[in-house]
Amino acid sequence: MAFGAPGGRGGFGGGRGGGRGGGGGRGAPRGGGGRGGGRGGGFSGRGGGGGFGGGGGGRGAPRGRGGGRGGGRGGARGGAKVIIEPHKHAGIFIAKGKDQLLVTKNLVPGESVYGEKRISIEGDVEGTKTEYRVWNPFRSKLAAGVLGGLSSVYIAPGKKVLYLGAASGTSVSHVADIVGPEGLVYAVEFSPRSGRDLIGMAKKRTNVIPIVEDARLPNKYRMLLSTVDVIFADVAQPDQARIVIHNAQSFLKDGGHIVISIKASCIDSTIAPSAVFASEVQVLRKNRLKPIEQITLEPYERDHAMVTAVYQRHLAAES
Repeated sequence: MAFGAPGGRGGFGGGRGGGRGGGGGRGAPRGGGGRGGGRGGGFSGRGGGGGFGGGGGGRGAPRGRGGGRGGGRGGARGGAKVIIEPHKHAGIFIAKGKDQLLVTKNLVPGESVYGEKRISIEGDVEGTKTEYRVWNPFRSKLAAGVLGGLSSVYIAPGKKVLYLGAASGTSVSHVADIVGPEGLVYAVEFSPRSGRDLIGMAKKRTNVIPIVEDARLPNKYRMLLSTVDVIFADVAQPDQARIVIHNAQSFLKDGGHIVISIKASCIDSTIAPSAVFASEVQVLRKNRLKPIEQITLEPYERDHAMVTAVYQRHLAAES
């Protein structure tokens, strides 16, 4: 729901929105790595959201360890049984078959990144195929935001994106699919171990520039970046708003957008998540970032919210 609207699901200050699991964030110093496998299956349409896990949907849907690996490595034939339809967000698609799946068009056909299921569809020209990769919202905050009903993710074909908290590149690879060969993804990750995986992924997705640095110190990678259209942040650190602000001041164009995943327990576990989200939004407001929308990431993440904002570099900061 947009800012200024009272209450409601995902509205300003409204509802719960996310954070399962502890541990440090991504893109800034942290301890443990990311979560393991996601939950396989499809998503049932609850407005913009819904559960991921086939017909049953929701958290209780059957799942196996390791996420969607079961049918994924060799890919799956779509043929006449699967119909690909564009999502309202450019560069994202829905695969409609036995299940409904969120997918992106594979930038590197024949290659999976993390064992995700692949779907091949006959192309318009005889003998050609187009391959899509299933995007699991239990393994990607951005996918959860898409299914949660964000009005816009601002990441689209041809865009330049700064991704803070890239981890091993699971979500980054889908962002690379979305922006396509004409776009760029600058992916910042602090952990050397995750950074190695990120670099390996980027060897085949040449529109990804991996940066193994602390996102708190944008001056350390200033020489690698040009101005970007969008900043996506999933760093899960107590000072994550400041991290985003410093990077926006360094790299985000005037009128550019941020999309930030806020994990309440990583900021302050002693107060209600809604109070944490409201406080973080105020920090953004005071630094020329005008909030546009806030949604919960339920049922994919507990006590998480996703907030979008526009950067107004020319305006005086709010007091």
